[in-house]
Amino acid sequence: MDFQDFLNSGAAPRTQLESWKALQTHQSAVSYLKLQKLFSSNQQRFEDYSIVLDDLLFDYSKNLATERTKELLITLANECQLPAAIEALFSGRYVNTTENRPALHTALRDSSGNPVLVDGVDVMPGIRLELNKVKTFVESIHNDALLGATGKVITDVVNLGVGGSDLGSVMATEALSEYRQGNVGLHFVSSIDGTHLTDVLHSVDAETTLFIISSKSFTTLDTMANANVARQWLHDALGKSASLENHLVGVSANDSAMASFGISRSRRFYIWDWVGGRYSLASAVGLPVAIAVGFEHFEQMLEGMHTMDNHFRQAPLEQNIPVMMALLSVWYVNFFGARGHVILPYDSRMHRFPAYLQQLEMESIGKSVNHRGEPVDYHTGAVVWGEVGPNAQHSFYQLLHQGTRSVIADFLVPVNRQSEYPSHHGLALANCLAQSRALMEGQSADQVMQDLKQRGKTGIEIDRILPHKIHTGNKPNNLLLLKRLDPKTLGMLIAMYEHKVYVQSVIWDINAFDQWGVELGKELASNLEPVINSDATVSSLDGSTVGLLGYINLWRT
Repeated sequence: MDFQDFLNSGAAPRTQLESWKALQTHQSAVSYLKLQKLFSSNQQRFEDYSIVLDDLLFDYSKNLATERTKELLITLANECQLPAAIEALFSGRYVNTTENRPALHTALRDSSGNPVLVDGVDVMPGIRLELNKVKTFVESIHNDALLGATGKVITDVVNLGVGGSDLGSVMATEALSEYRQGNVGLHFVSSIDGTHLTDVLHSVDAETTLFIISSKSFTTLDTMANANVARQWLHDALGKSASLENHLVGVSANDSAMASFGISRSRRFYIWDWVGGRYSLASAVGLPVAIAVGFEHFEQMLEGMHTMDNHFRQAPLEQNIPVMMALLSVWYVNFFGARGHVILPYDSRMHRFPAYLQQLEMESIGKSVNHRGEPVDYHTGAVVWGEVGPNAQHSFYQLLHQGTRSVIADFLVPVNRQSEYPSHHGLALANCLAQSRALMEGQSADQVMQDLKQRGKTGIEIDRILPHKIHTGNKPNNLLLLKRLDPKTLGMLIAMYEHKVYVQSVIWDINAFDQWGVELGKELASNLEPVINSDATVSSLDGSTVGLLGYINLWRT
């Protein structure tokens, strides 16, 4: 059955599927297993429970999973028509069912030369055109050919965006900082509080500054408020009659809005309505990344995404990294009650990766109704959070090791790192592997007692402290080992998590590509903004909001 026909015909409730019921029964047996015994009973467990793709290794051997678990999860995936859903994603079917359009972010990095059709029209020529525009523009900056209104070379670029128009570019620019090219200063402004923009404007010169206004709709309240201030700031500094052609760039699906704002045609970069903001990094939304690392390295990132796309589309389900990651998440969320998913990179340059994944995952799968608008009777998704490993070890690892909540953990670490202090990276590797192992093995009462005796503790002291030092272990976790953190590998990671999210959405029968909860907040903010900036009152507001407005007016200086 075709995936679209499957959706239209009305799918069986997930909890009524035979594989779902079998997993519920199976969980009762697996929950008593000890991870260490799984390793001792199978000397090839690491090989059997890990997948290598180019310079990326996904190790899921430290999970409460047996061959029977894998078999049942794959059966669930097939019952949910996952293979058809994967093909639907790549072939331009309307997988974004509520907005009635495809989700073709994979086409943005498709270098195969094959056509990709949407309603019978090949979208690849338009994608290549925009990429060539990005390449030409980036080269003009790196060659000092882009001049401001007064003839001075552009030295600073400020990206004005929020959410998908900010998080991905910030994350990738930081992660690939050792690949930086040129001397252009890059700045990102996403906050609407005014201080973020103020701080940046105080650090740049209007004569040599370019603003990238990145908004798919070109109506996003946060971004356009900052854009209006930036345009006025340029006019005040350069004069009303000065040309802002090389000071303002737009990235949007809304051409008329960019034109109305005063952005010249040659400085408008286009995205498509079938690209969600959080999936848009491979488009012109990634222009700041291309400026930071050069177009060649940007292309290498797209190549990494395309490599993972091909793997996701072609690999058997049981050897498919995004598929197995997603199925394990479903296993823990729906059958073990996991509420959190922690991302733990052991590389300081990946410090924004958890924040990027927060939007990707929670905006995509934070849904409570299925494709047909019916309430689901199972949990969808977990709260995504995280921090760079060393800091995390000294903050929330306590909860991971001895807390009562079940948390899914992903460790990420590159093997090789360019650094003036290579021994430090050895420490990072050691800590990453040790923490992953500690979650699995824990520390038994006997081990604690032996350690305390070796430290010269007495019987009374041992009895008092022993319960507090026991670590139950048996905490499942995944480890993603990278040969190095380079543009291609980063692209693979990004696409891997994108596809993981999609697989989860298929299993849960929800739409991963809309975000009506976000839209509601925007609408309410637009209605409240005039009230905030005046003494007017609105009778329809709730008592809390009315009270808060009263204190805002009282305390405002």
